[in-house]
Amino acid sequence: MSDGEYDYLIKFLALGDSGVGKTSFLYQYTDGKFNSKFITTVGIDFREKRVVYKSSGPDGTSGRGQRIHVQLWDTAGQERFRSLTTAFFRDAMGFLLLFDLTNEQSFLNVRNWMSQLQMHAYCENPDIVLCGNKCDMGEQREVKEEEAKELAEKFGIPYFETSAANGHNVNHAVDVLLDLIMKRMERCVDKSWIPDGTVRANGHSAVDGIAEENQDKGK
Repeated sequence: MSDGEYDYLIKFLALGDSGVGKTSFLYQYTDGKFNSKFITTVGIDFREKRVVYKSSGPDGTSGRGQRIHVQLWDTAGQERFRSLTTAFFRDAMGFLLLFDLTNEQSFLNVRNWMSQLQMHAYCENPDIVLCGNKCDMGEQREVKEEEAKELAEKFGIPYFETSAANGHNVNHAVDVLLDLIMKRMERCVDKSWIPDGTVRANGHSAVDGIAEENQDKGK
């Protein structure tokens, strides 16, 4: 895909306490590399990646591939940047909420981040994937997998244990979030929640594209 050749622009926001590995996680996803020397994110930064998404029907068949330009916004975890971070919530269509498996406090703060999302996101139940990061550091682990799964079930969101260092479940977590977003776009009759700018390169809106695909399925 060359620049400009995509069907949808999808914006994700990575959230979580400072030091949980958000920047390394996104770098692993976009570049397939781990950099242990990242400095703390100040304010907002973002990374990009082009992917092809194929929806699967009820019968398991795959639909035509959609070219997706994914923007992954990396937010500062520190409290002093919170007002800046929340300003980006409404423009994001999905959220990667990370905590550090070796830092119990970052896990306890997941509830606070969920409250922030419910207050500032485009709706009260946005699509979120919870990631327990740094699963490669087993000897320093402070959060049990059962505890994290229980919390995710309480909020009704998927949970994955990830490692930005070796890439474990990083791609899968983002793929699951993208799938949730695309399925929400397909099934929602009211498209007003879709942010401006989610447009196709040929000038059609994302709503038009979804309508066309649904018409094709009905033939």
